[in-house]
Amino acid sequence: MGEARDLIGALTNRFDEFSVATGPSDVDGPIGWRGYGESRERAVDSSGERESVLCGTGEIGGVTATLIVFEFAFLGGSLGARTGDRLELAFTKARELGTPVVSLIATGGSRMQEGMRALSQLQRIAGQLALVARAGLPHVAVLRNPTTGGGWATLGGAADVTLALPGAQIGFAGSRVRPDGDATAYTAEGHHSSGQVDQIVSDLPGSLGRWLALLTRPFPEAPEPPHALGDEEPPSTGWESVLRSRAPERPHADDYLAAYFDWCEDISGDRCGGVDPGVRCGFGSRGGRTIAYAAQRGTATTPAGFRTAARLVRLADKLGIPVLTLVDTPGAANGPGAEHAGAGPAIAEMFAAVGAARVPITTLVAGEGGSGGALAFAAPGRTWMAPDSYFSVTSPEAAAAILKRDDDQVPATADQLRLRPQDVVDLGVATGIVGPSR
Repeated sequence: MGEARDLIGALTNRFDEFSVATGPSDVDGPIGWRGYGESRERAVDSSGERESVLCGTGEIGGVTATLIVFEFAFLGGSLGARTGDRLELAFTKARELGTPVVSLIATGGSRMQEGMRALSQLQRIAGQLALVARAGLPHVAVLRNPTTGGGWATLGGAADVTLALPGAQIGFAGSRVRPDGDATAYTAEGHHSSGQVDQIVSDLPGSLGRWLALLTRPFPEAPEPPHALGDEEPPSTGWESVLRSRAPERPHADDYLAAYFDWCEDISGDRCGGVDPGVRCGFGSRGGRTIAYAAQRGTATTPAGFRTAARLVRLADKLGIPVLTLVDTPGAANGPGAEHAGAGPAIAEMFAAVGAARVPITTLVAGEGGSGGALAFAAPGRTWMAPDSYFSVTSPEAAAAILKRDDDQVPATADQLRLRPQDVVDLGVATGIVGPSR
């Protein structure tokens, strides 16, 4: 028994493999690669499999899923035409059965002995991924060692949630063809740090069980806003509101998420090479239902943060999972680096994701709510204020600078901006002020 079946046995007690009809083929394949037929037979002997991928259904953590499991011992887990046949069948079955898809990938890429016939399977896979996404089914990928070439550029890179095993080699270029340079760029850890892998997992059965439980519980009722964890009464002046929101001891996003959810799993990164540690996104379990979250953590939000949050909202919307957002930022990052990274388009992407969402979104302004960088995270008509928060067109300091006022006029400017929680409610921008848990 090869590695693929060992892995299946570790994840599920029962695996119902799909039956695949195989017709006659040229011994040496579509381009007549001399010795290809013999190579395939040796691969059968060494792996115990007839192809590089096994597909079927299995139960992981109480959730029935369609499994796609690569056997690297069969020609390096390479993708050929018959691999494409199996993958298309798996995705079709997933749609028919309404099951999530779990791809457990270990591949060197497309099978060069089949030439362009092999490479064209990537288009076929991409089309099937689109159909599964259109059906609203989650796709979780696990990157094993190695995951390179087309397997990474389709099944891995396009998954809703991407997990990786520690130390796995990952990259579009395999080890024999990549240029010399930073070797860490081709590791699971390197891809996690650059926002292309959500989690590196050592307990694969446990991690997959938790993720499948979270992603398969659509319940599109609007989330209730979190209770206030800090001050119970709103401030008397605008400047007091600003000072309270900036107090180091007040509750922040991590405190609110810990109090709100029974347990949760984070996603990481914008899939474009960026991670913003000041934005935390993922899915949490609250009383047996799943709620997605996108939370600012008190720092200026970077373009990667906006793109990661937009990715989260779009995914939750596709799966029918409601969203909780937490606003807490002095504003969007506005330095040269942020501009080069596309601050404006990234903020626009988050506004668009919130505006287009069909699932309900609930927002709590938990601290600072500075300008459009905060508003992009807020749900129109379902935004609530914590007593120790403010929401403003811009910060009092920026407003004073724009108006050419001296620094000693900043507190008075804060009052003029009507940024206190009760002011924001009076203006109709927020629904109400949350109280403490009783």
